[in-house]
Amino acid sequence: MDILKLIQKRYRLLNLMSQGGCFTYLAIDEGQSPPVTCVVQQLDNFTWEQKAKSLKEISQHPQLPTLLDYFSENDRYYLVQEFIAGTSLAQVVEEEGAFNETQIWQLLTNLLPVIKFISDRQMIHGDIQPQNIIRPLPPDPRNFVLVDFANVKIGSEINKLTIGSPEYAAPEQLKGQAVFASDLYSLGVTCIYLLTQISPFDLFDITNDCWVWQQYLTTRISDRLSRILDKLLQKSLLPRFQLADEVMLAMGIEATIPNYPSAACPWKCLHTLTGNSSNTLAISPDGNTMASSGDDKIIKLWDLNQLTVVNSVIAHSQAVTSVAFSPRQELLATASDDKSIKLWHLPTLQELFTLEGHSQAVKSVSFSPDGEILASGSWDKQVKLWDISTGQEIFSLKAHQLQISAVAFSPQGQILASASFDRTIRLWQITRMQNRPRCTLMATLGGHTRAVLAIAFSGDGKILATGSDDNTMRLWDVKTGQLIGTVLGHSWSVAAVAFTPNNETLISASWDKTIKLWKVSTTEEIATLASHLDSVCAVAVNPVAQLIASGSRDKTIKLWKLAISSSSEHL
Repeated sequence: MDILKLIQKRYRLLNLMSQGGCFTYLAIDEGQSPPVTCVVQQLDNFTWEQKAKSLKEISQHPQLPTLLDYFSENDRYYLVQEFIAGTSLAQVVEEEGAFNETQIWQLLTNLLPVIKFISDRQMIHGDIQPQNIIRPLPPDPRNFVLVDFANVKIGSEINKLTIGSPEYAAPEQLKGQAVFASDLYSLGVTCIYLLTQISPFDLFDITNDCWVWQQYLTTRISDRLSRILDKLLQKSLLPRFQLADEVMLAMGIEATIPNYPSAACPWKCLHTLTGNSSNTLAISPDGNTMASSGDDKIIKLWDLNQLTVVNSVIAHSQAVTSVAFSPRQELLATASDDKSIKLWHLPTLQELFTLEGHSQAVKSVSFSPDGEILASGSWDKQVKLWDISTGQEIFSLKAHQLQISAVAFSPQGQILASASFDRTIRLWQITRMQNRPRCTLMATLGGHTRAVLAIAFSGDGKILATGSDDNTMRLWDVKTGQLIGTVLGHSWSVAAVAFTPNNETLISASWDKTIKLWKVSTTEEIATLASHLDSVCAVAVNPVAQLIASGSRDKTIKLWKLAISSSSEHL
């Protein structure tokens, strides 16, 4: 193919990067303004559509390149992927020298969850080697990104021939019989090359049919690491690690709660409430009542002392997406995909107003601290403010370029935050003029690489937490708008965030089925609560008790209690 050729009237092919399992080109997307660098792969017609769908699914992982586009043109088939600006580990070794033991531990710790993510989806990368592991350039927070899926095998393809790079490929892979353990073998070979800076061909003694890599080490490594690498490098499948989970278990990083032994986690799931659609949750200011709802459209009020449903109603015509209690507990607001918001009188659940004005689904509602204003965010890209006493719209805020996913008032009521699929967060200054609020855009916060899904203010209003589809959370200084830190740990989208009342702990809920607790001052992970069987969509904190509620697509609500008094400082 001619270099500099334009395909799909937008992708300009600059140069051929590789031609192993397919032709891979560095390209420019001229359909973007300004043009964006990307990677274009040309595939054969037998695999491209299935491969595109599978790569689209796994590209949600931050340590894998995002699939941007796929199409056919002139009987040729193409994938367009994110270009990762950085240095391959092959270049790193050449420029900086052999890795030490600490660097190998870091590599294994970072890449094994990625390999698990791939194999859990019945896929084999097929070409793990230093050239295909990228160390991104700052300020990209990712440590390593695994690229080049030209040799990936999916589902029924797994037993088909896939050679990869002969230096790094497992024996069974060279025979066309790749299995999940083949990727682990390649990872092991990658590690011994990085430790020795010597070709794997030269690290294997053909005469004696064994690896001799340890003879070439220039610095000593621990027996523990040696044993792990030796097991990764077993020629026969039976004695080799079979799955990434087994390697992580041997490394001691398998625990769902990194900072506690499994039996010593201070958080316990005391109750599981079943049969509930619970995509959204809220707990009343007095801590006695919980509201829940979701796809089934049933709005339920729970007595948290008796763990019983005290009232329920169906009024929205589509899924309920957000629920919120007013500060004085006399009102409940519910938002829905049916484009409406309803205000309910508590505890009778009598409807007071239906607020209509959004042209698309309403995804979030938040009361001002004085209870006089309700903010709503919609997929129509607008934030609306409503007068609670009359149910009338006050005005709309139009600044986001894509759907709005979340809105939140600061505890002092002077700032409104809105989050969007356009990857930004807007901070609005709220002032009162002649008893009418006025909003002025005070800051736009950017940095997330995908849609921002969740926001929450700390109780003192000094910190804003944001959760994103890029699997990260960010902490922002509300006064200056500056980024305080990026929190990494989830393997899928962060759907909800909340602070504990003392502002010391951040809670996050993710589609990776977990809830995590983080120390705000250091962003250190405190605990992982892993009991849900599907994506966790919502989390709510009881303001007067050491209790967390989580809602999941597994149709359960779980109540987590801090069971060890010595750990109460986390709340």
